[in-house]
Amino acid sequence: MAPSEQWEALDDGVGVTNAAHRTTPGSSDLRGADFAGSAERLEQLARNLEPVWLAFVGKEAYRGAFKERAQLGVQDRRLGPHTRLYVLPSTSPANAAVPWTERLHWFEELARASRPVVRPAARAILLDRRDRVFLHRFVIPGDPGVWIAPGGALEDGESPEAALRRELAEELRLPDVELGPWVWTRRHVWFWPAHGRIYDTREQFAPVRIADVRTVRPTSHDSLFAGPDASEEHGWWTLDELERSKDEFAPRAFAQHLQNLLEHGPPRELIDVGR
Repeated sequence: MAPSEQWEALDDGVGVTNAAHRTTPGSSDLRGADFAGSAERLEQLARNLEPVWLAFVGKEAYRGAFKERAQLGVQDRRLGPHTRLYVLPSTSPANAAVPWTERLHWFEELARASRPVVRPAARAILLDRRDRVFLHRFVIPGDPGVWIAPGGALEDGESPEAALRRELAEELRLPDVELGPWVWTRRHVWFWPAHGRIYDTREQFAPVRIADVRTVRPTSHDSLFAGPDASEEHGWWTLDELERSKDEFAPRAFAQHLQNLLEHGPPRELIDVGR
């Protein structure tokens, strides 16, 4: 990627930052003062963004931040609740003493440890007669969670339609529903602490109309998978409530896409609704 394309890395669940902000011809030109506050800043990033890995490109970046030497590979130190640290060889031409094949080896090892599990999924845009949408979220201590549409991952050999019907029956006791056409797609790379795994979720969304909201009876089925400390919240949201809320939704522009769906109906082609 060119520097102008750096933000595209986020689509693959990868972010880029600096250990030291000053540009120098080489790592030997950096001074201790150039890393002032680096460890604290990286700790804060780990707590706010909760990356699975934080990898340093070059031993000097790690030593400058934490004032200790490191070997290549996984480190004993961790940041935040679960961020593991990894030291990669420098990619600089000045690091010619380390052969290309050895440098490639360490990057491939990190790639193997970071490779997400692809997770196809299906979700319902569940609407009542007043155009309110049903959403739920899982709350754990210190984290209010994200409001999401009901649904979940496909099981082996299962179609998206069959998976969505099964999920609605398990989560909401809705045995028979009429599924609308698939209208949205969403890709999200994320880490599930309860499983200790990275997932690359590929979701499809279909609208489902409910004549009587009393037929929707949440079971808290997925709370078991969210972790022992998780509790579930759920409710019906108007479009106005979505737009005014300060809560987090998935996708983030849920209100905007829902408004387009209600005003214009299903699109001719699937719309990528983003993260």
